[in-house]
Amino acid sequence: MEYRRLGKSGLQVSALSFGSWLTFGNQIDDQTAEELMVKAYDSGINFFDNAEGYAAGKSEIVMGNILHKLNWSRDTFIVSSKVFWGGSKPNQTGLSRKHVIEACYAALKRLQVDYLDLYFCHRPDPNTPIEETVRAMSDLVHQGKILYWGTSEWAAEEIEQAYQIAEKYFLVPPTMEQPQYNLFHRYRFETEYKNLYSKGLGTTIWSPLASGLLTGKYNEGNITDTRAELPKMDWLKDLLVGAGAQAKIPIVKKLDELAKSLETTLPIFAIAWCLKNPNVSTVILGASKLWQLEENMKALPLMGKLDNLVMKEIERIFDEVE
Repeated sequence: MEYRRLGKSGLQVSALSFGSWLTFGNQIDDQTAEELMVKAYDSGINFFDNAEGYAAGKSEIVMGNILHKLNWSRDTFIVSSKVFWGGSKPNQTGLSRKHVIEACYAALKRLQVDYLDLYFCHRPDPNTPIEETVRAMSDLVHQGKILYWGTSEWAAEEIEQAYQIAEKYFLVPPTMEQPQYNLFHRYRFETEYKNLYSKGLGTTIWSPLASGLLTGKYNEGNITDTRAELPKMDWLKDLLVGAGAQAKIPIVKKLDELAKSLETTLPIFAIAWCLKNPNVSTVILGASKLWQLEENMKALPLMGKLDNLVMKEIERIFDEVE
């Protein structure tokens, strides 16, 4: 396993990490969840990502039970939560001081830990002043309830504003951003955030396989035995087999051919491509089966094969098909 600094902090995070979105408390049983976490940990993964909104809190409960049972030394793993979607009542959502702090305490209870290593604002909240959120996060750091805080899917100007507020009032600034980043979703990470990396912004990227599109298994528009069949997943079904997704299939097929030329699979290739970017602190993996996690872990040694010629060929494929 390779370990990278999270932005300009001293925290060492595994280049590959493990997340529970859509799986824990929903798609897989608790025994499978435990097997996946054990495999990840034994393979050198030290960061486990979660959120209050994942399976309406059940994901954190499942992960918390596993952490309690396995009793790993607390200094050997990093655990996160994210705040925004906590419930249906007015003060159970958003980034108000009230919800940020209460959601943190609730996450600590569900995860059965004394503090969160990382705490993210899951989305920007237009109804709450950014200063109020920065002050709440800074207070949680000073209370010892969280060690680092960050954002997820915030615009660059919103993150910049948080930096400015923290500097002006001597508050704790954000350390990291959690954006979507993959071969099909690149502009924000590579362009919009570009000036923030020099300020030390770390990144914990999600969806390296574009919700599964970059596995190739949706090339024929078939969602049988996939998470897209789960209840309330119409949005995911559209992402994977809708008109927009089908327009990307020619690119997926050519990328698959390129991956095979390197004697690897498309998912491993796509994850390695994300890891290749020096501004990526860690790539969050999701898996519902042990073999998927084992396969995706092969992305690290593949990075060395992604030389300039391969990277140029990737861009040629996009230019040619689009």
